[in-house]
Amino acid sequence: MFISERDLNVSVEELPEKQEQETTMQAQELFKHLRMPELGDVRQYMRTLPTNTLMGFGAFAALTTYWYATRPKALKPPCDLAMQSVEAAGEERARRSPLLDSDEPMEFYYDDVRTVYDVFQRGMHVSNNGPCLGVRKPHQPYEWISYKEAADRAECVGSALLHKGFKPSPDQFIGIFSQNRPEWVIIEQGCYTYSMVAVPLYDTLGPDAITYIVNKADIALVFCDKPEKAKLLLDSTEKGEMSILKTIVIMDTFDSDLVPCGKKCGVEIISMKEFEALGRAYRHKPVLPKPEDLAVVCFTSGTTGNPKGAKITHRNIISNMSAFVKATERAVFPCTEDTLISFLPLAHMFERVVECVILCHGARIGFFQGDIRLLMDDLKTLQPTVFPVVPRLLNRMFDKIFGQANTSFKRWLLDFASKRKEAELRSGIIRNNSLWDKMIFRKIQASLGGKVRLMITGAAPVSANVLTFLRAALGCQFYEGYGQTECTAGCSLTIPGDWTAGHVGAPMPCNLIKLVDVEEMNYFAAKGEGEICIKGPNVFQGYLKDAEKTEEVLDKDGWVHTGDIGKWLPNGTLKIIDRKKNIFKLAQGEYIAPEKIENIYMRSEPVAQIFVHGESLQAFLIAIVVPDPEVLPGWAKKKGLGGSYEELCKNKDLKKCILEDLLKVGKEFGLKSFEQVRAIALQPEMFSIENGLLTPTLKAKRPELRKYFNSEIEELYANNQM
Repeated sequence: MFISERDLNVSVEELPEKQEQETTMQAQELFKHLRMPELGDVRQYMRTLPTNTLMGFGAFAALTTYWYATRPKALKPPCDLAMQSVEAAGEERARRSPLLDSDEPMEFYYDDVRTVYDVFQRGMHVSNNGPCLGVRKPHQPYEWISYKEAADRAECVGSALLHKGFKPSPDQFIGIFSQNRPEWVIIEQGCYTYSMVAVPLYDTLGPDAITYIVNKADIALVFCDKPEKAKLLLDSTEKGEMSILKTIVIMDTFDSDLVPCGKKCGVEIISMKEFEALGRAYRHKPVLPKPEDLAVVCFTSGTTGNPKGAKITHRNIISNMSAFVKATERAVFPCTEDTLISFLPLAHMFERVVECVILCHGARIGFFQGDIRLLMDDLKTLQPTVFPVVPRLLNRMFDKIFGQANTSFKRWLLDFASKRKEAELRSGIIRNNSLWDKMIFRKIQASLGGKVRLMITGAAPVSANVLTFLRAALGCQFYEGYGQTECTAGCSLTIPGDWTAGHVGAPMPCNLIKLVDVEEMNYFAAKGEGEICIKGPNVFQGYLKDAEKTEEVLDKDGWVHTGDIGKWLPNGTLKIIDRKKNIFKLAQGEYIAPEKIENIYMRSEPVAQIFVHGESLQAFLIAIVVPDPEVLPGWAKKKGLGGSYEELCKNKDLKKCILEDLLKVGKEFGLKSFEQVRAIALQPEMFSIENGLLTPTLKAKRPELRKYFNSEIEELYANNQM
């Protein structure tokens, strides 16, 4: 049975006189114990509280009163919330960050940091050559190499590249095909030390995409972490699909059997150790890059067609990094004591910019063991202070926390504690030392190492209730941002002090944002809605050897057209509401944005994944639904249905129940009748990178989904014609 908040805050006037006196004494005694440094004293005292409901609640009310009386001062936003984005002079309807006094976007935060090479040099100086990059073996502590050692190895890598005939030029591309590890950073710095360009190869890309990137970027040398990846490259070379590749450097245990395979197709195989030794023997003086030089060609994993290589300069990266530092300087300014857990792919610019922030301030980067299943163990061992995450991980954390609250009282207590901390959030207060942290959230915080002070998420929307709860439960600065590779990483970010959810913050200091009309979808900038466009020093230089694709995204005035539909909220923050791309017409001519519909239907409790589909020759939408295997059994039981997960997915009555729930959710969130699906099919197999239905950034590959479920789609249309 749930108890109302009023019951908790029961007044002593409502108690009999004797109970009133006893409760007052308990409260006084409780305050005395609360002032003691040891939380154990409080717990010990609480065990002695009487079991009488009203008296116990009276003491609990005293706890609540104490908590409010001792809460810390709020961190207020640096400006009026109604002015969180400011109109920029000279740019129609464009808005800038309120953190700047000028309409000119910010290029750099530190005068001596203009390139990513400068980032590392500054970090080495401010850290006094402290620990830089760390790894661990199973059940072992982290082992660290210093900034100076990392810089020395980077020079050796770069010198070996020069000795092999590669040129110190922003047109010289070097491939990195590896999971996150110290060598990744060392190789990248080796490239920058001699003005070369790093080209990451996604760990999860298939052979065809890898071959395409190597050929497109004319990559003659690739660093691989494991022999298996070298074998993949050799297979493509042996088939004659990749004639440009001449050298593979392997970081892990060297597989001598690969050497004759390499010779057979004209590719030299060498170990990382040998390669560094070569550079040490033929040391070259650094040839430093300029801010406008290319630093990275980051191939984006498109949902259709081949990957596109976004050209990112040193200036792009530094401006984005600087903007993040500027945006967070009042709340969590980075320092040498900070530690980052590196597990999000370094092939993505989000992780790269975060690591630049860390390295620039002489802090440490600890790498996960390479197995995401061991991440929680890595977190407990490393005890990071900075933790970038993706929404999928946040959702898992949220589900796990509430899954462990397996009784009515536990769920009530968790909800009550989170509501109390959410009240602090609304006042601009974030902390992890309140009474509720010590009583309720201590274990949650300890699961992340217990020292996290900054979390940042992006890449996909996070539901407001998940974000608000985790901000409260984790008690750390928790930022949500929005961006894409074409603007290096981020273009909007939460402003410290504004801890409301349901938006992606204000423009970052490095760029302007404007919304432009999308007439066919009835979005107009005059109403504060439209396609999000970005302009500033963080905007990329176009796609490698693809002028046509570049012109589709980057206009003549330097604005990147993101394809996302945004809306300015009354407080000046930006909310993502739709997607311009992936729209289609139904037979009657109505425009459909399936991703918007999918995001709404994902609020249905039993739904884990959903693919909404429609065709111009059809009058209605259908959907493929993957039920949540953890939620479905319990949800089905409430409907009077039982069986295994696979059996439930075949149950026609359950399918009808889920469809009804989808339509109910769609109606609640304002979907028009033609935007609602008419029929669904249930599938037990999750969409994943492995089965080719998701990109490495976990976006749906719509053409692949259409092909994969072709028979189900045809059957749904055939059986549901009116």
